[in-house]
Amino acid sequence: MLELVQFPWSPYCLVQKRILEFSRAPFKIINLPPSDRSLVWRMTRQRYYQVPILKDGRATLFETDDYSQVIAKYLEATLQLGLFPPQWDGIQKIIWRYIENEIEGVAFRLNDAYYFEFVPPEERLPYLRHKERKFGRGCLKQWLQQQKPLLAELADKLVPFEQMLAGRPFLLDDQPRFVDFDLWGMLANFLYSGHYRLPPRHPRLKRWFTRVSKVKFAPQ
Repeated sequence: MLELVQFPWSPYCLVQKRILEFSRAPFKIINLPPSDRSLVWRMTRQRYYQVPILKDGRATLFETDDYSQVIAKYLEATLQLGLFPPQWDGIQKIIWRYIENEIEGVAFRLNDAYYFEFVPPEERLPYLRHKERKFGRGCLKQWLQQQKPLLAELADKLVPFEQMLAGRPFLLDDQPRFVDFDLWGMLANFLYSGHYRLPPRHPRLKRWFTRVSKVKFAPQ
């Protein structure tokens, strides 16, 4: 059985979990505390310490760089989900780089501002320490205080996706491709705390998000 090792609010884990749900394949979730990656370290034979990782029998899959999409491409090759059709090669790569830089960078800050509500109490100190070492002292408080401009920034950066949905149900055509799940994961992370809604100025995106949340793979 496929096993996804993750922590629940990670945008990149949310991407892979939604793809697995879409696939209809049976899978198991293994949730880790954010501060303890020892299981990942062991499973990858000391080659990787981030999440997600995917276990499929004797195979252990993990990303090889920031934009490799190793796990999604493995699921595509194994389950034939139509995520990476050749006609969208190159275009998808441009789009997912934008998603994982411009959208993720704002979305995770807005969600993490409420870390004290969803990170378990015993994990809050190491979580705070990790974030402040990476983004600077007081960063989580600053993001909480900066919600209004951050929300405006996110809405602006989502404009191209609202426009892409003007004449089709998914971002590229009439089927969900990898970039649909990638954007969905970033926005699911943004919504994770329960304090936000998708920008009201993007009604097509709101309908698309509901659509991607429910869609199931239907072999052609």
